[in-house]
Amino acid sequence: MNILQINASARSAGANSTRVADLVVARLQAADPAASLVVRDLAKTPHPVLDEAALGALFTPADQRTPEQAARVALDDALIAELQAADVLVLGVPMYNFGIPVQLKAWVDAVARSGVTFRYTASGPEGLLKGKKVYVALARGGRYRGTELDSQVPHLKTFLGFLGMTDVQFIYAEGFAMGAEAAEQAIADAQAEIAAAIA
Repeated sequence: MNILQINASARSAGANSTRVADLVVARLQAADPAASLVVRDLAKTPHPVLDEAALGALFTPADQRTPEQAARVALDDALIAELQAADVLVLGVPMYNFGIPVQLKAWVDAVARSGVTFRYTASGPEGLLKGKKVYVALARGGRYRGTELDSQVPHLKTFLGFLGMTDVQFIYAEGFAMGAEAAEQAIADAQAEIAAAIA
């Protein structure tokens, strides 16, 4: 089993979302000690945003790209290759201003590529990353699960499904900003969900 862990916090150390993602990975490795792990920390190695230069590079035929354009596309290629090689994807996702972090949005924009991770057919779009298990470790300061303020879950479910990843388990750790007791309970709740999800 190949595990890919994406830490999407703006903090490379001390992030609650990374802590919950680490708990998921630890449980997966306990279940399969031979599992390999690749960790991409988007705070330590931020991915460039999709801008005009990146679009120009992506829409230029490979044999006509400048060295700078080829280097920019290669950065996205590396993320796509990691995702293609993974059997299990673990996303550590904090909530920033009711949405996903810009770090994760840059990753999303990098791995969504027509003809590679999805394609359009006569009957509609088809995801090309089928057969993967996804765990999304959500860390929030407040409590938003099941409310209209939670834009993350529908957004990520739609995006992952668009790429063919429909076996998605959301792990919730909520209330980190509501006092020490609530923060401890957030981790305990997440651990219980992880134990139930990964028998």
